[in-house]
Amino acid sequence: MEQLPANFSALLALVFALGMRHGFDPDHLATIDGLTRFNAAAQRRISRWCGFLFSLGHGVIVMAVAIGVGVLAQAWQVPLWLEDAGAWISIIFLTLLGFLNLSAVLKTAPDQVVRPIGLKGRLLGRLQHASHPALVALVGALFALSFDTMSQAALFSVTAAGMGGWEYSLLMG
Repeated sequence: MEQLPANFSALLALVFALGMRHGFDPDHLATIDGLTRFNAAAQRRISRWCGFLFSLGHGVIVMAVAIGVGVLAQAWQVPLWLEDAGAWISIIFLTLLGFLNLSAVLKTAPDQVVRPIGLKGRLLGRLQHASHPALVALVGALFALSFDTMSQAALFSVTAAGMGGWEYSLLMG
């Protein structure tokens, strides 16, 4: 790779900061905490690695999207309307999910645990008791399969690919 464009350092810093913020999303933290607590009772050795394994699975998916989009971006021009459409889809789904979660909180007795709501909650409900390292990483990977994560990874990868190819997209991942 030749010298990085000046704008690339700013993009890399932005992606890093947003990635760190994304890592502190409540659903991610709650899932990692739940996996850690579950494994602390049964398999203390694995409980120490739950955060790392979740992040590993999540990161593998983000890297795969970054590379895939970076390669495709060299042969395909992204339509301008796609960014706005993606933002509105995220807004609608996150608002709907917020109302569903609020409803679940209000319907749950004060001494009970609120059950996860939505498709992710139903699909990952059984995996919240994962005790094998590969299953913990799988939970992280499945969390990466959300529109929000995929659209951000794709947007930053397309931008990076425009600056210098799929290798730059790999750095974004």
